[in-house]
Amino acid sequence: PRRTSGPLGEQPEGGRSCEMGSRGGGLHPDVERELFSAECLAARVGEVGRALAAELEGKRPLLLGVLRGAFVFAADLVRALEPVPEGTEVGFLRASSYGAGTESSGQVRVDAPPPDVRGRHVVLVEDIVDTGRTLAALVARLRAEGAESVTTCTLLDKAARRVVDVHVDHSCFACPDEFVVGYGLDFDERYRTLPYIGVLKPAAYSGLSSD
Repeated sequence: PRRTSGPLGEQPEGGRSCEMGSRGGGLHPDVERELFSAECLAARVGEVGRALAAELEGKRPLLLGVLRGAFVFAADLVRALEPVPEGTEVGFLRASSYGAGTESSGQVRVDAPPPDVRGRHVVLVEDIVDTGRTLAALVARLRAEGAESVTTCTLLDKAARRVVDVHVDHSCFACPDEFVVGYGLDFDERYRTLPYIGVLKPAAYSGLSSD
């Protein structure tokens, strides 16, 4: 059965456990509205980090962040592991199914292979799971390369777009079926540095000016 971290197993969606619209004129001009504030992100990632730490105690885990979108989430997540399991290591791999578009291509590329995972308890850290193709392909690869176990952890779960029945162990937030950016997530390498997660205006990815 699928499980999610958090109080009573809740998986908050925009507005249910986090305030929306708290940011006024501070939004990027290409962002339609704020979905998850920086404060909300910090609180939820802290919850998931503590849950993972308890689950991984004594397992010498290897946390693998999926570049590039998960780099901010992965950095905050590893610092939220309390207490840190003995022997915890951090690594990265690079995989993508998007390129410069808003729709998944359906083809998963692994451009930077993972480090040696033989005999390790791996935590695969994703920014967003939508179709599930990338996550399913990476989990299969890690298992084939000898990982003792693979735990999946994503910042956002966009279940409405799922086309592959993939298991997600820990998810910070349910994501509405909209194009979101910020906190490491991008569109065509833009908006990664935004401290919040927001919904991108359609004009920003249709080639039109947002002014």
